[in-house]
Amino acid sequence: MSGDINRVVRLKSRPVGMVKREDFDIVDEPVAEPGDGEFRVKVDYVSLDPAMRGWMSAGKSYVPPVGIGETMRSFSVGLVEASNHPGFKVGDAVAGLLGVQTHAISNGERCYKVDPAQAPLERWIGGLGMPGQTAYFGLLEVGEPKEGETVVVSAASGAVGSLVGQIARIKGCRAVGIAGGPEKCRYVVEELGFDACIDYKAGNLADDLKAACPDGIDVYFENVGGEILDAVLARMNLFGRIAVCGLISAYNSTEPVPGPYNFRSVLVNRLRVRGFIVFDFADRIPEAVRHLGEWAAAGKLKMREDVRDGGVDAFPDVLNLLYTGGNLGKLVLKL
Repeated sequence: MSGDINRVVRLKSRPVGMVKREDFDIVDEPVAEPGDGEFRVKVDYVSLDPAMRGWMSAGKSYVPPVGIGETMRSFSVGLVEASNHPGFKVGDAVAGLLGVQTHAISNGERCYKVDPAQAPLERWIGGLGMPGQTAYFGLLEVGEPKEGETVVVSAASGAVGSLVGQIARIKGCRAVGIAGGPEKCRYVVEELGFDACIDYKAGNLADDLKAACPDGIDVYFENVGGEILDAVLARMNLFGRIAVCGLISAYNSTEPVPGPYNFRSVLVNRLRVRGFIVFDFADRIPEAVRHLGEWAAAGKLKMREDVRDGGVDAFPDVLNLLYTGGNLGKLVLKL
């Protein structure tokens, strides 16, 4: 048995509204030794994602909720430090569902090797990890943009949205973002190269959307829901496509959230609305990583990680930045 300590975040209670530190137990435990067919990872970075809020809730979802007393689920990345698995050796860099903890045991399921020579470790849970893969498949496979079309993405400065707009530009589309505040909108246009970005906090969402999309909207990549979805529905073109990736505006609601008031647009404009998760395309992840990496190497795709210090203990507070708009780019916790 190793003498090291594993510091781990366990779910103590199901949050009501925003997550609180009291919803978790942060404890020290002996580091476990890997069994047959297992390996142990020293975790360096933890990905903080909006979906985490849903994973803590008891309601039906695309994956079972994190159980009370269980390690908080997360995509993480680190180095293998002990192994009894033929496919993973000591020193390998790996990313996957390793949880919010300093040392993780894995049997290799939903875990894969990454190349730190190609990109720093934190990028493998960012632009080259789940967020990048989500943007790639959600836009190209679900949204199916065609050259010359207008693509709109909400949460455009975030981990997924920032990449969606850039990929739309690579594919010859007009890319319009929606983000909160002038700083984020400037970043989206000036740094990421979107054609326009709308500040939903400015209070002129419908008019600004009309001005930015004079020919209507062909593809909408949905990360937010709520009033933003309603405004977009009013501007969708015939046979438009909506890829529903997330509905972050409702994740901390304590009451049922009403559906979109402009839902009639789905019928009138014969829209295709499809929800998806990245696991739907699990067998094609190498394809996404290859293209994302090529575009990044060619300077066509900018990736940004918002890395926060503080280790495991900072998890509850840093997580809430996702729901208050406090991050710019992919939010990552350094352990």
